[in-house]
Amino acid sequence: MSEQGVPVITIDGPGGSGKGTLAGMLAARLGWHLLDSGALYRLLALAAHNHGADLTNEEMLTGLAAHLDVQFIAAEGDQEQRTVLEGEDVSRAIRTETIGAGASRVAALPAVRQALLARQQAFREMPGLVADGRDMGTVVFPDAQLKIFLTASPEIRAERRYRQLLEKGETASLAGLLDEINARDERDMNRSIAPLRPAEDAILIDSSHMSIENVLETVQAEARKRNLLG
Repeated sequence: MSEQGVPVITIDGPGGSGKGTLAGMLAARLGWHLLDSGALYRLLALAAHNHGADLTNEEMLTGLAAHLDVQFIAAEGDQEQRTVLEGEDVSRAIRTETIGAGASRVAALPAVRQALLARQQAFREMPGLVADGRDMGTVVFPDAQLKIFLTASPEIRAERRYRQLLEKGETASLAGLLDEINARDERDMNRSIAPLRPAEDAILIDSSHMSIENVLETVQAEARKRNLLG
């Protein structure tokens, strides 16, 4: 079957909307592959560190980006999604401040972005793909059978992030988190390449006052309408 014959569900939206959790749960329920596109730049930064690549060496980084050996393993319930790079679970390693800073640097390189676009599209394999990100439905998989744009108010997203950090034993400022979210939204929506916006045919879901299970049920109902549940 051609790539275009492989079903894809895209879940786009701003940070803190719950799209990562939703994508993982949906992929686990369907038994489909999972793509966490936002993690790819962090994975590339980690791969560069592991292979001794300079973060200004666009040619070497582009080669690494094109051949990233990565898997996203979905998990239901209380289990956390796992990210595996070259056979090693790097779920925690890619969340460090150092790797985050590196990800920001490599993401600014046009050739790297182009290579990662092809790498993202390579995740499209049978029986199907759930792709989570900011431009999945608009740029990476414009022909996806179901496109979800998941959002929530900035205040709700800040509260969610605040609770997550407290549960991990970290300190945080709710006001500071809200400022960060508003600033990131502004950057994402106004960037020149692949700005954050719903695809014209996306289903918009505001998760501000919905549980993740309610959101999952809504998305499954939309998938059922399109005969994507098998």
